[in-house]
Amino acid sequence: MTAFSDLMAFVRETQALKEVQGRLGWDQETVMPRGAAPQRAEEMAALEKVLHARKMDPYLVDLLEAVRREDAVGRAQIREIRRETERARKVPADLAAEITRVTSLAQGIWAEARAKDDFAGFAPTLAQVLALRRLEAQALAGEGGDLYDALLDDYEPGETGASLDAMFAAMRPRLVALRENVLGSGTVPPALTGDFDPARQMVLAETCARSFGYDFDHGRIDRAVHPFSSGSGLDSRITTRTDPENIFDCLYSTIHETGHSSYEQNVDRAYLLTPIGRGCSMGVHESQSRIYENQLGRSRGFTSWLYARCRETFGEIGVDGPEAFYAAVNAVCPGYIRTEADEIHYNLHILLRFDLERALIAGDLEVPDLEAAWNDRFAADFGVAVDRPSNGVLQDVHWAVGLFGYFPTYTLGNVYAGCLFEAMRRDCPDWEDELAAGSAAGPTAWLRERLQRHGALRSPRETIEEATGGPVTVAPLLDYLDAKFGALYGR
Repeated sequence: MTAFSDLMAFVRETQALKEVQGRLGWDQETVMPRGAAPQRAEEMAALEKVLHARKMDPYLVDLLEAVRREDAVGRAQIREIRRETERARKVPADLAAEITRVTSLAQGIWAEARAKDDFAGFAPTLAQVLALRRLEAQALAGEGGDLYDALLDDYEPGETGASLDAMFAAMRPRLVALRENVLGSGTVPPALTGDFDPARQMVLAETCARSFGYDFDHGRIDRAVHPFSSGSGLDSRITTRTDPENIFDCLYSTIHETGHSSYEQNVDRAYLLTPIGRGCSMGVHESQSRIYENQLGRSRGFTSWLYARCRETFGEIGVDGPEAFYAAVNAVCPGYIRTEADEIHYNLHILLRFDLERALIAGDLEVPDLEAAWNDRFAADFGVAVDRPSNGVLQDVHWAVGLFGYFPTYTLGNVYAGCLFEAMRRDCPDWEDELAAGSAAGPTAWLRERLQRHGALRSPRETIEEATGGPVTVAPLLDYLDAKFGALYGR
């Protein structure tokens, strides 16, 4: 045995325990009895203590000091192990466990508050989560460090709040101009109507997932309040939700999560249960979910196929023909809900959350003032007054579970997806014809080979640049949006 093989054996056990923790989280959001929440929170906290102790184990520290590797895979494994170990050493074990316990409980409290439109009832829990995450950020950042950057680094290594702020500032003028042109065009897209039975929605959702290559031998679809994906490697699961009046929420949430989960399923099996055997960052992860959902799933080719499947499943749906269906899928409207937002408004949703959560972590905004700040910003950005908390500050689960620093990765993922789509179209000229036949085999094979199979072998930006052969810029995304919606709305 060598120091490296001993190191990897130790780390694989840690990764296996992390997968168990993730499965507990999946169970909590899908099938766990509601009354089990307090016990589950203690179980999650106990497991977090075990994981934290393993990252602090002197045996691991000794192995890291002794190990040397010259090959790219070995260096990447060591890089990721060091990164996780160094972060763990900065955060006290009791704090890490308490964050896990409180955020586990907070999920259920948030879900009940959302159902009742009761932000005031949820606010004390959110304040507790925020206080804990601020403590964690202080431990990670050290004296004089930026608290938000310390949290962001957990989701998107190499990025900072300032770098993302500059990127988003460069995007906003063209997004706003496109939005104004589209909404001022006078074009009113058709809308679906009909009886969209939830059980039939789930059957069609599974069909869509299969069309994008989702492997049901190593995954499954369940329902949850907020769609998500969970797991990696041989067990990568997704959830979706149904609304009897809106089939697009179910279908496109499913395709979105299929992108996430397929990424995990397609990582090289040689990396299974290792630090690089997963997506390399949330921004890169979102590039997969967003390109599946939008550039592929909302394309004219795929929607022509989906139109026929919807007619087979639901009968009359209120639109006549594939072109009208394509327009309905891509309707631009300043709606309340991020996960249902069109491609133009989606990034404006993220910019709102990015600014608010930076203010929360910095202490410039406190929880009692959050709902009013949200509503004011939403009215300014979307021209619509928020009618109730479930359509506003309570719509997302992210802050309830402590994911401060996560939201900007959605827009960064859109930027990455724009770069990938530009390269994919160049290499796969028949991509839309394939989608029109109900198969995404060509585009998803390209993504699997160029990006997904490599896991966290490279840094996030290197992953995208290696896949596309060029630098990361906002131009491909904005050019794609201008071309697509200019054609749809005659501008």
